[in-house]
Amino acid sequence: MYKLWCVFGAMLAVAAGMDRSKLPPTCDSLIYCHGPLLDTVQMAGLYNDSKTFVDMKLKLSANITMEHFKEMMARTGSHPTKADIQEFVNQNFDPEGSEFEEWRPTDWKDNPAFLQRIKDPLLHQWASELNRLWLQLGRKMKEDVKQNQDLYSIIYVDNPVIVPGGRFREFYYWDSYWIIKGLLLSEMRSTAKGMVSNFMNIVERIGFIPNGGRIYYAMRSQPPLLIPMVQIIMEDMDDEEFLRQHIHTLDREFDFWMTNHTVEIDHEGHRYTLARYYDQSQGPRPESYKEDIDCAKHFDTNDKKEELYAELKAAAESGWDFSSRWFILNDTNKEVQRQINELLMLTGYRQVGGNLTNLKTRSIIPVDLNAIMCWNAQLLRDFHTRLGNIDKAEYYRNVHARFMEAIEKVLWHEDVGVWLDYSLESRRRRDYFYPSNVSPLWTGCYDVARKEYYVNRVINYLDKVKVDIFDGGIPTTFEHSGEQWDYPNAWPPLQYIVVMGLANTGLPEAMRYANEIATKWVRSNFEVWKQKTAMLEKYDATIFGGFGGGGEYVVQTGFGWTNGVIMAMLNRYGDALSAADAFGTGAAESSGAVYGAHVGASGVATAVLVVLASVAAGALGLMVYRKRKDYIRVSGGEDYKLLSRRPYTELRSLNGASNPRQR
Repeated sequence: MYKLWCVFGAMLAVAAGMDRSKLPPTCDSLIYCHGPLLDTVQMAGLYNDSKTFVDMKLKLSANITMEHFKEMMARTGSHPTKADIQEFVNQNFDPEGSEFEEWRPTDWKDNPAFLQRIKDPLLHQWASELNRLWLQLGRKMKEDVKQNQDLYSIIYVDNPVIVPGGRFREFYYWDSYWIIKGLLLSEMRSTAKGMVSNFMNIVERIGFIPNGGRIYYAMRSQPPLLIPMVQIIMEDMDDEEFLRQHIHTLDREFDFWMTNHTVEIDHEGHRYTLARYYDQSQGPRPESYKEDIDCAKHFDTNDKKEELYAELKAAAESGWDFSSRWFILNDTNKEVQRQINELLMLTGYRQVGGNLTNLKTRSIIPVDLNAIMCWNAQLLRDFHTRLGNIDKAEYYRNVHARFMEAIEKVLWHEDVGVWLDYSLESRRRRDYFYPSNVSPLWTGCYDVARKEYYVNRVINYLDKVKVDIFDGGIPTTFEHSGEQWDYPNAWPPLQYIVVMGLANTGLPEAMRYANEIATKWVRSNFEVWKQKTAMLEKYDATIFGGFGGGGEYVVQTGFGWTNGVIMAMLNRYGDALSAADAFGTGAAESSGAVYGAHVGASGVATAVLVVLASVAAGALGLMVYRKRKDYIRVSGGEDYKLLSRRPYTELRSLNGASNPRQR
């Protein structure tokens, strides 16, 4: 399906954008980032995951390795077999993960204080086991990495780190915010502070924090959460000297985003500055090299291919890689896709309009990124005020005020009752549901003097789109594209943003809503833990205890930010939260043949609705579907998308297999 939609999208693509031929590669390395060696190895498809090769260690210097590569190419007439390439890799590279040594965090505690706030004995035991997971996720780099950095793709840092887990063997930027939240609850202050110190050092060396701890990530970042990381360190330790030591580094990180990721927008006669994700490098992503090449090969010019690579990298910078959130279709594409959707709906399926070749990440102003930038300006204002830097504090006060105004005027939609992403192409807000739509509540980037006004409308919006009908959390979108940041997947940081955003308002209805979402999320995560003794990077929102899926790689276990989010929710709600409610929502029947089939009353109702909907669809047929329109134009000039409410009904077996027709 992936290849089919890449081909279809390429046929519809329109060339656009600037000349990218003068841009640098993702990094200088002819081994890990660009050049014939990387192309030959990655296109051979030696490994199921392209990231495997670029995480390997060189046995000899890059120059000697390149000589060995040239010898192989000469020996094989530049047409080596897969076996030739595999032999070359085996002889010249050590396995992935060779950069680490055994390490046990010295500040780990068996019984941190937050556990005492969790009253339910099952949840208390679970939280205690999650606390022990930090011992498995800790990584310390060998001294050899520091002495011979040219032999590794990993970016050396002095202090040990907690990694997400699975294929993610190195630190990741925005993951680390929730990891550090969890570490501080576990009273692992030295580890948490060491991770933040690593980031400070990287900003001083590179100029910003890359997507992750590999040199092939060194031309893109991730959602900028370093400054909020310092905030939670300060809340826990109140170390003013640490703040004073690093305040100029925080200024530099913020300035990187303001300089490289903002754009001016003319809206209703005024000009505003807002942030977007962007890319300024050439070529495909080294860690997903073959996947990017395969999708782009259907374009007929290098310029079009480079535009796709840029969109892929910008989407990866967002952290949402990949999602229909970043798809923009022109009018021709929309009409063709509408007709395809009508045909697909006759079979009972619904395909989202667009695919990876329709990525336009750089043309979208995201609500959450701008809410974070606004938050960063507020925090820097507070930090500089505390340190007595009056001029700097005034500067950030003005930047914060400008972001507040821009978010209000450009992103807030009065009729919809929530903040919406904005398209630079159509110059309209994009009325699609994403949990990130409510992120200004989390960051406090709205007029708190009108708190009830905003919060009541956001709650009405959440009720309208029915986010509370799902048994396993809030879905990332309502679009079933097969990408991992789409329906039906539910991601831990997005649950946290919604829950804490609502809860922090202090308004009773918002706090009740937050409690309900947190309860569902904790119980569904706990169900997976009971079945698999694993924390996953993502889950299925539509199934109690369901696994996430889709995207470029299999679901990963570990998992850093999942642990941190659950710990934060248990810390906040653990005094009243139980592992099961009066209806018995909790443990799935251990004797059941189908995993994920255990549902409550809402699940039964949903199943009945699915059957009725299917019968109705068969009876009405094409006549009804031809009357449906995917898009409507409204007087306010916004793009509206009618939301599909067709539930995701895939059932997973005990071994995690899924129905391939629905993937």
